[in-house]
Amino acid sequence: ANTVSLTVAEAIRVQGPELYGFVLFGWWTSGGGIEGTFLWTGTHPPLLNAMPERAARELADVLAARGPAIAGVNGTPVTAAAFAEAWRRRTGAPSRIGMRQRLHRLARLEPPDPAPDGAARVAGGADLDLVLEWSAQFHRDAGGGAPNAAVTRGRLAEGGITLWEAGGRPVAMAGRTPAVAGVARIAPVYTPAEYRRRGYGAAVTAAATQGALDAGAGGVVLFTDLANPTSNGVYRRIGYRPVEDRVVLAFG
Repeated sequence: ANTVSLTVAEAIRVQGPELYGFVLFGWWTSGGGIEGTFLWTGTHPPLLNAMPERAARELADVLAARGPAIAGVNGTPVTAAAFAEAWRRRTGAPSRIGMRQRLHRLARLEPPDPAPDGAARVAGGADLDLVLEWSAQFHRDAGGGAPNAAVTRGRLAEGGITLWEAGGRPVAMAGRTPAVAGVARIAPVYTPAEYRRRGYGAAVTAAATQGALDAGAGGVVLFTDLANPTSNGVYRRIGYRPVEDRVVLAFG
């Protein structure tokens, strides 16, 4: 459940502290032990990992006092709601649901059978412009801001972008993070509109998942948008199972 915080920390370790421009990590303790952590990169809402509701409320108070204003919060439904209510009391800003997400973990990889036409390959430097373009389109489709190009370049250099090619051209893309604490995450997964509903998304996701396993990952996870039943069904069919639901709340 801490996959994003772990992989962001690893990316900063590898690529340097300026990778995200602004980043803030924090933790909440009670009785001497750490009971909650959070991550805020500035370009995304603060991400709350498992923590008590009290911790989420106190974090909202701390961030409101610290400034600047934040656009929302990402957490489990309970922790996000606790944070949002405390934020509303401090700032007057209401909240609304921006996205409902679900974290899935691979149980056993089951590649599409039969596979669609074409084959997977690892993207290289010559694919940079395409990967950047598709990453940007993925974020636009998801309603997010622009992707971090430096992160994308780092992922490409690590061999962490898989393309599915059919008819001599790329038709789908799936990224993967390096394994941190034994777990890799698949992201992003993108198929251009003209190539959808042909099985390419499932095939490239399965290929990227296999790449993560081959690289030594003991587990593989991914997030889905619960408003997209197609992708949720695709990932279930290739072996992913639900772990945790999350919600992104937008303020203002």
